Amino acid sequence: MSDRFADLKKIPEQPAARLLAAANATLQTQLSGPASTSVPDALTELETHQAYVDMVRLLSVSLPPRECVWWGCIAGRDVLGPDGKSPCLSAAEAWVFEPTDPSRDKLQSVLESSATGDPTSLCATAAFYAPGNLGPGEMQNQPAPVGIVSSCCFGINLKSLKLGPDPETRFNLMIDRALDIARGGNGQVELPAATQEETV
Repeated sequence: MSDRFADLKKIPEQPAARLLAAANATLQTQLSGPASTSVPDALTELETHQAYVDMVRLLSVSLPPRECVWWGCIAGRDVLGPDGKSPCLSAAEAWVFEPTDPSRDKLQSVLESSATGDPTSLCATAAFYAPGNLGPGEMQNQPAPVGIVSSCCFGINLKSLKLGPDPETRFNLMIDRALDIARGGNGQVELPAATQEETV
């Protein structure tokens, strides 16, 4: 296992294949290890193949829902730009800090009124379903769609790919943010200064 993928304490000690199956997700790359291969070992192998899309997909199903939503929100901030504003993103971020029923009510409201044309509606959708059901109150006993949180957070991260400076650098930024969150950090990893200048 690469040191890059060590100490991912927020990621369950379950086989990568099990986490993928639970989210109804698949990888494009065929892993050579056994079905019991851990997430860190799977990430190490995927890195050797430069299978960045698969690495991001695996991380999206491996992070706990709340942490995954935060990861998606960071990508959403990138997509909006420094001066961008979005009720969807603001509501998703608020839910991360206060995952309560009133926060979900706000998410539902903004999804119904402000989601059209807003790419960060993916963040709000992920946050709304992160508790694992269809909503508070009468809907709390109805399970959320399988894999919706991971799919939304995977999607908003891929939307940030167009921001450059090049696909490999941007993919590694997504991955490093997820790894930082998985270690208990806040995910606020930025592009190196030299590459930031290239994107201006």
